[in-house]
Amino acid sequence: MREIVETGLPDIGQPFSWATRGGGMLFTAHGPVRADGSIDTGAPERQIALTFDNLAQTLKAAGSHSDKVLQVIVYLTDVNDVKWLDDIYRKYFNYPYPNRSTVIVEKLVVPGMKIEITVSAIA
Repeated sequence: MREIVETGLPDIGQPFSWATRGGGMLFTAHGPVRADGSIDTGAPERQIALTFDNLAQTLKAAGSHSDKVLQVIVYLTDVNDVKWLDDIYRKYFNYPYPNRSTVIVEKLVVPGMKIEITVSAIA
């Protein structure tokens, strides 16, 4: 059975939950969403850091931790931002790192949005 995790992140008016848990697993997806619900479309390093800040907030709210993350799928709109991603990623995860896939896409749902992630973790 699916349980919704209350993350404290804003409602952005779309039909999804920030995080769900079930069967001992936590599933969540994030982008550069500010506390007021607006999307940061500025510098890539700021967007990436905000996205992972939102993940960290969600993991804490779920009683989980970055060491319990098993897989991260990253969607970026610019391959040149991988260097920022790698630098920032190391601040959120310790070795041994979670499994990660980085996909370069043409665009995301909000113009100017440069990153979106999906994460699977132990709840």
